Amino acid sequence: MTSIDILERLIAFPTVSGTPNAELIDHVEGLLRAAGASVTRITGPLPGSWNLWATLGPADRPGIVLSGHSDVVPVAGQPWTMPPFALTRQGDRLFGRGTADMKGFVACAIAAFLRASERAADLRAPLHLALSCEEEVGCVGVRSLLDELERLPVRPLFCLVGEPTSMRLATGHKGKLAARVTCAGRAAHSALPHLGLNAIHLAADFVTAARAEQERLARDGRRDDAFEVPFSTLHVGTIRGGTALNIVPDSCALDIELRTVPGEDGEAVMARLRDAADAIVAHHAADFPEAAILIEPLNAYPGLDSPDGPWLRFLASLTGANDRIKLAFGTEGGLFDDKLGRPVMICGPGSMDQGHKPDEYVTVDQLARCDAMLGALVDWLCRAGDLTPD
Repeated sequence: MTSIDILERLIAFPTVSGTPNAELIDHVEGLLRAAGASVTRITGPLPGSWNLWATLGPADRPGIVLSGHSDVVPVAGQPWTMPPFALTRQGDRLFGRGTADMKGFVACAIAAFLRASERAADLRAPLHLALSCEEEVGCVGVRSLLDELERLPVRPLFCLVGEPTSMRLATGHKGKLAARVTCAGRAAHSALPHLGLNAIHLAADFVTAARAEQERLARDGRRDDAFEVPFSTLHVGTIRGGTALNIVPDSCALDIELRTVPGEDGEAVMARLRDAADAIVAHHAADFPEAAILIEPLNAYPGLDSPDGPWLRFLASLTGANDRIKLAFGTEGGLFDDKLGRPVMICGPGSMDQGHKPDEYVTVDQLARCDAMLGALVDWLCRAGDLTPD
């Protein structure tokens, strides 16, 4: 069974974030158990959502983790010209939701397990698969899986996260912190606005403070020129407030997102925003004691900044990649690094230039290059002596 055959079946499962992925997990578990792997399912954060952990080879020694996620972003409202949940081939391109992000890598990882099963007696170290749920909504599903992995008696050698990098080696990405800002004022008739406190105006003052903090981050914050945007970024993504044009609104909520360069103190950024919010409220407190701006975290995951080392050079030898990149988008890699304390690298087929878009695709060549990398990895697992890179 080829990686393309496996991908065709995976794409047929419409595992949009927030919906069950049990049928896909059932299918993958069946393939891996038939190949002789031991498989454990770990519950995810939603009913019907599951993570999967599989091991092939001797479990009493450190091995290598291939990490992927099963969920995909929605297709609703996008102008697809072909069915999103059926694999369509046109020339070298394989179209379908998740082909790039990131069922293409998952298919290659499963194909690697099937090939490794034919040489199971030769495996000197185990091959692991970590397949998570609910990644696209802030890396929330993998956390229960990582809690289980923390209790493993033997920690892995390193983790390879297969997010789409066009098969280039990525060593880092920014961290993320999302928060909701709720502004409370006082309602009044719009003909008598002095009797009320406009919560949207409070929100506008906060947005001004947030923009000033973004300017400070760009000017004085931590920089890493390996990123396309070399500094931390802060933006307002949504804003909701008001019920009618003739009512001074008493509430307004906005969601903000902070993406931090590794080493940037995200909590310090949030503390400055809270100070700014307190100053805005203090300006109105004497006349409007109910005035408030509350900042509540919604989600966060750490960045990743993997140093150069033997495992990175080993993976480079398998791919032939000489350069190193850092990604604009987040991955579960920072959480694996934080929880397991093992080297984490990111490399997978396809490009995020195609991810999350209508008519998403991965090329046959990219899958072949990933198959070759994982095939070389299996070869190494079959001859590894002291479990150190050659």
